[in-house]
Amino acid sequence: MTAGPSPFIYLMHIHTRLFFVARQALVSAVWLGTALVCVVGLISSAWASQIDQLQRPQSFVADPSGDFYFISNVNGESEAKDNNGFITRLDKDGKTTHLRFIQGGHNGTTLDGPKGMAIVDGLLYVVDIDTLRGFDKNTGKSAVTVPLNNNGSHGPHPTVALIDVAYDGKGILYLSDTEADTVYRVEIAKQHAVTVLTKDAALAGPSGLAWNAKSGKLVAVSWNKGKIFEITTDGAIRELVSNSFFSSRFHNLSGVDFDEWGSMYVSDFSAGKVWRIRPDMKFEVIAEYLSTPADIGVDRKGHLILVPYYYGNAAEMNGLERPSTGGGAKKRSLADYGFDGMKKGPGQ
Repeated sequence: MTAGPSPFIYLMHIHTRLFFVARQALVSAVWLGTALVCVVGLISSAWASQIDQLQRPQSFVADPSGDFYFISNVNGESEAKDNNGFITRLDKDGKTTHLRFIQGGHNGTTLDGPKGMAIVDGLLYVVDIDTLRGFDKNTGKSAVTVPLNNNGSHGPHPTVALIDVAYDGKGILYLSDTEADTVYRVEIAKQHAVTVLTKDAALAGPSGLAWNAKSGKLVAVSWNKGKIFEITTDGAIRELVSNSFFSSRFHNLSGVDFDEWGSMYVSDFSAGKVWRIRPDMKFEVIAEYLSTPADIGVDRKGHLILVPYYYGNAAEMNGLERPSTGGGAKKRSLADYGFDGMKKGPGQ
């Protein structure tokens, strides 16, 4: 990571940027020339980390240890087999240690258009157009290659177009294919055997995936219709959230993840928003006027939101509000709002 302005500056030609922090109300307002960005439930961007020099970043994930982060970079057309995709590695402070930690076309590595990622023990899994790949998270060396395109097509429109991957913590990976309305199931212990969990037009272009540890079910967000689904381990689909006739809350949903308290976070790529949906189904926009927020992640250890800006060639990580610990008479401290989890640079 290099020090510099937020992606808002690159994408909206900001002339003036002022920060107002109302700690009691947990509201940060950023005046961006002609646009006002309201951030509710986020810590002031004075504590944010911005990452630049990226190339169409799609996914941003945290290692469970909290010691490092990864960002996938498509670097070109999303379905082009050009072998120039790369994965960026950050340290625990959000600073770039290796811009091209894993690089297609180098050291025998194949990586075309890396998108969603998931970390399982010592492996970093990434979906790459029609292939699931696994890399050693410490060395970047290729360890697993699982092709899903059985017909051998290598044209400009492969029959499989994977977009995200999620892990259930029990040896199963789930992969989404937006164009095919399909979610695949991969059993790691069985030599990464692949089966179709569900294929249903009702999924309306499944994009981001996340495993809800509280419910023990998979959650998928819809790119085409802005819906949110819960999928059981046997493939049964239940609609959790949809747009109504009178209200179109969501547009093109891209990413989804959960914090340790069970709140869900979803990114709306075209609307430029990040939403929080609490376990009681209370909806909140925690950031808006963003430029193409893609497959977001949540660092559950540090309680940070991780947002890649696809067309902004940048990414940002910021602290999240912690829920009240309750107790009525007990006053909230700054720790309740996540101030103890900020990633500070040297000398701060």
